Amino acid sequence: MKRVVMPELLDADAGSSREVSASLADLRMINRWFGGVHVMEELIRTVAARQQINSISWLDVAGASGDIAALASESLSKNGLKVRPVLLDRAKTHLNCDYPCVCGDALALPFGDNTFDVVGCSLFVHHLEPQQIVQFMSEALRVARYAVLINDLVRHRLHLALAYAGYALYRSRLTRHDAIASVRRAYTIDEITGILQQTSAFKVETKQFFMFRMGVIAWKRLNTI
Repeated sequence: MKRVVMPELLDADAGSSREVSASLADLRMINRWFGGVHVMEELIRTVAARQQINSISWLDVAGASGDIAALASESLSKNGLKVRPVLLDRAKTHLNCDYPCVCGDALALPFGDNTFDVVGCSLFVHHLEPQQIVQFMSEALRVARYAVLINDLVRHRLHLALAYAGYALYRSRLTRHDAIASVRRAYTIDEITGILQQTSAFKVETKQFFMFRMGVIAWKRLNTI
């Protein structure tokens, strides 16, 4: 299935405050029940185990209402891993400042080198074009000490069919539009791997998860930590 770039309504806040709130609630439901939280937990746990650390700082890019940060942190803490998230989003209306939060640009992160152990994002990379992904990764690898984590969708015809089938679950008309747009503009694992080969990442590990989710760890070169 060919990638097709379609604008997403939530990106532009193209709805009433009630519709935006309902769409964010839909995202929380999707992440909780269809793999988003589980993928991020596994990625963070992998980095912590490799680095042999029991506390990890995490810049959650496009972290929005912080649902993944909250659920992943709570789950990981039960297994002895303390997670310290900071949320970054370009839209103040999306942020829930239960955690430290910053309004900023993912392509020009407002942090110094090696500020966080990991920089991660969920359902963000498919919004970017290939050269924007390279630019984002350059910034993310600069700010991360160990790795950049990507949790996103896998483009597939069956996934598109499932997005249409989900209409009955969505609270917001924004979600009904954006769910389809997201799958159409998502990348395959092979495409993401090829794009990340253009970055300074030392090693890229990819895995496909339940419900057409991909998890990617782009490790930082040891001599730049």
